[in-house]
Amino acid sequence: MPALADALMHSATAGPLVHQSLIDFNIAGLARNFWGLTIEGLTYGAIYALVAVGYTLVYGVLRLINFAHSEVFMLGMFGQYATLMLLGFAPSGNVYDKGIALTVLYLGIAMLGGMLVAGGAAVGLERVAYRPLRRRGAPALVFLITAIGMSFIIQEFVHFVLPKLTGGTLGGVNAQQPIRLVQPEVQFTIGGAPVTNITIVIILSALVLALATDMFINRTKFGRGIRAVAQDPVTATLMGVSRERVIMLTFLIGGILAGAAALLYTLRVPNGIIYSGGFILGIKAFCAAVLGGIGNLRGALLGGLLLGVMENYGQVVFGTEWRDVVAFVLLIVVLMFRPTGILGESLGRARA
Repeated sequence: MPALADALMHSATAGPLVHQSLIDFNIAGLARNFWGLTIEGLTYGAIYALVAVGYTLVYGVLRLINFAHSEVFMLGMFGQYATLMLLGFAPSGNVYDKGIALTVLYLGIAMLGGMLVAGGAAVGLERVAYRPLRRRGAPALVFLITAIGMSFIIQEFVHFVLPKLTGGTLGGVNAQQPIRLVQPEVQFTIGGAPVTNITIVIILSALVLALATDMFINRTKFGRGIRAVAQDPVTATLMGVSRERVIMLTFLIGGILAGAAALLYTLRVPNGIIYSGGFILGIKAFCAAVLGGIGNLRGALLGGLLLGVMENYGQVVFGTEWRDVVAFVLLIVVLMFRPTGILGESLGRARA
């Protein structure tokens, strides 16, 4: 009995110390670095939002969770990297410094290259993996398994096959050596927190692309076709809307946005181009889509920004190793009270 009492007393005194070593509740750090963490969170959140739009569009039209979309994003990173190499850029630790105009031009060309590769990959994925299943009337579970399988296939293609096709220039087990076009420079401060040129480019570009997509879906003829198929595919087909064309267009838009997000991400993380580089980011983008209300374009934007900010707060309050945990816990908590997400409006019911 005395031994048991000693053991209980030891656990009672050691327990708080153990927990304290695992989780740091650094509220003071959050208050001290609030604006810097917010700006950094919005930067990552804007990238999540662009990738999340691809998830939410495909789900809105097909009720399909395209888990291979993260690999489309990854291919977009390799596409913009290959484009820069074709333009004559060699990987190095130096930053390109030939003027703003040429830098913007090369960034634009690189983004187009990433969009082309990612958009083509998304359309090819739909034709090769999903269209045959759709024609055979496969159940939803088969689509989900196929999406997961294609995700691994694309990863391993870049991991093992692409290096052989390019003579070891692209792909492989290691991340690509960065090509740096932009040197981070502080433009102004907010609450004492610096805002760099890269931060401005990422946030503004993501907002413009997301809002342009929203306007395309809600105010154009093609957008009406997408919303019609999302709401009632049978009636839309009877009214002359080509369902297959709408599905292809949906995958294409999602792939193009993922390609744009790829360039923005590599501006922020130049050494992030690797065969597995889209996996965690893709999962977070999917969480952002669900958080905002999957099937809702504006929800994807809101969910991405909110997720980026909250996980950045969380890594300071609880510790860096808890960053990803905070993102997923936030999703669970929101869905407990709002099962359809924050906005919770499907693409088929979006405002005309």
